[in-house]
Amino acid sequence: MKTITDESFDEERALYGSRNVEVKRCRFDGPADGESAFKESSCITAEECYFNLRYPFWHDMSVKIEGCEMTKLCRAALWYSEDIEISDTKMHGIKALRECADVRIRNCDIISPEFGWSVRGADMRDTSVESEYFMMRSDHLKFDRVKLQGKYSFQYISDSVFTDCEFDTKDAFWHAKNVVVKDSVVNGEYLAWYCENVVFENCIITGTQPFCYCKGLRLIGCRMEGCDLAFERSDAEADILSDVVSIKNPYSGTIRVLSVGEIIRDDPNAKGRIIEGERS
Repeated sequence: MKTITDESFDEERALYGSRNVEVKRCRFDGPADGESAFKESSCITAEECYFNLRYPFWHDMSVKIEGCEMTKLCRAALWYSEDIEISDTKMHGIKALRECADVRIRNCDIISPEFGWSVRGADMRDTSVESEYFMMRSDHLKFDRVKLQGKYSFQYISDSVFTDCEFDTKDAFWHAKNVVVKDSVVNGEYLAWYCENVVFENCIITGTQPFCYCKGLRLIGCRMEGCDLAFERSDAEADILSDVVSIKNPYSGTIRVLSVGEIIRDDPNAKGRIIEGERS
């Protein structure tokens, strides 16, 4: 493997088509303002590097990024790439990950609107995120100990598991399919509308109008705080260990809850059962 240390690159396609290259403490920045530093490359390692130019990793295979900084000007940093490992890195450019596969992210700081669209397989751990439309249309996600602040997150995702996470994000999990969220805190308005076969287990859920128009929804041992107009037109099996402000027109299934402030039934098709009271 060729090693490049303590150099600066600002030209267009500076290391285009590289194979088996390691860059250490290098800067991708400068007056030439070139793009696509590592386009069409493979077996690339970047360690403690500074990326301040656009599109550095496109159409790449086997990329390892460790202890690096991607600034706001490093937009669309990784697209159409596979077998990616990113650790201890700041990813602060918009659209930082698109159309990628087999991604592993550890201990990173992500500030990136429209991050992670159409990703096929991502394992993210011990990472903080600020984003809008985070991970849209992605599948086979596995998240552990991820903190997220944003809006419109996890829309149209499928076949994914989230454990011990903290999500503060409105309109999350819309149209999600085959998803499990466990041991997590989920705060946000209009949670999981139109989802299908989604499970929340041992979670704390807050925010207005959650779980509307759902199919095959399950809540297992969850607590709901400040939740009103919940479960409208949904098929739900729910075991809730707290009070709920109000439940409106559940279509089918059974909702077990400590108590409900108001039950609204003004739709003749709403046949879902609501059972109040302490567990025996």
